[in-house]
Amino acid sequence: MKTKIGILGYGNLGRGTEIAVAQAEDMELVAVFTRRDPAKVSILTDNVPVVHVDEIADWADKIDVLVLCGGSATDLPVQTPKYASLFNVIDSFDTHARIPEHFANVDKAAKESGHVGMISVGWDPGLFSLNRVYANAILPDGQDYTFWGKGVSQGHSDAVRRIQGVKNAKQYTIPVDEALEAVRSGKNPELSTRDKHLRECFVVLEDGADAAKVEKEIKEMPNYFADYNTIVHFIDEDEFNKNHSGMAHGGFVFRSGKTGLNKENNHIIEYSLKLDSNPEFTTSVIIAYARAVKRMADEGQTGCKTVLDVPPAYLCPVSGEELRAHFL
Repeated sequence: MKTKIGILGYGNLGRGTEIAVAQAEDMELVAVFTRRDPAKVSILTDNVPVVHVDEIADWADKIDVLVLCGGSATDLPVQTPKYASLFNVIDSFDTHARIPEHFANVDKAAKESGHVGMISVGWDPGLFSLNRVYANAILPDGQDYTFWGKGVSQGHSDAVRRIQGVKNAKQYTIPVDEALEAVRSGKNPELSTRDKHLRECFVVLEDGADAAKVEKEIKEMPNYFADYNTIVHFIDEDEFNKNHSGMAHGGFVFRSGKTGLNKENNHIIEYSLKLDSNPEFTTSVIIAYARAVKRMADEGQTGCKTVLDVPPAYLCPVSGEELRAHFL
């Protein structure tokens, strides 16, 4: 029997989730929920209803996993605990500093309702988180480094778009080349947040918006821009559509460590991603973990989970025998 998936929110992540579900033979999309007028939302899948979010409770017994495709700045902190009271849910909450708080809120709601709520699924947090844990376990005497980009950060772009006076925006995360090469060469540099990345924003303003006020709000935004060197460009809509419509991204995770009785041997673990479409890759990860959510719920598990709690075998539709024969 196929896992029944619902999608809440139909932007870049919602469309990516729809595509990922279509590629998963063991899943089916049963509904898309939106805050907009459903009649004005056109989706890619035939014969799947678009439903206003006010009616979502009517679907509580028709959906195995609800994929929450809102932004981390304002949507998911409210939506994930709220809908964990009705469904097994999964989100891509990516504000690293607030993950413990978000976990606690979702855990409470999911345990009270008997559901599984999985948070912070994607590639970072997500796949990069796994690599940091594996590498730390293997090389306890060492140092971690994570670099993002160059590419479009969906969460940071969404946070800029939420600022009053902003009509549209894209934010690019750019690794500092000197820092990246120092890590790769085994120099083990001490790097601050500001040393590792530059953040560059391209912003289209609403008519009459105060550019100086918007720039100040961007650069001082906690958890997003305050700790980084940030460049803000104000451009018109034509330039935005021409030059900033792509969604490429990627990044690197390093663990530089030592072994030997005298620490004489050096090792570097490097894991990297290069992505043409950040939302489509992110939602491909989410759908793999939605499979795990269903399996955990079927086992009677409840509460909040992260990628760190999931056995790798739960991500794949094939049996343990097939996994051992082809992947081990």
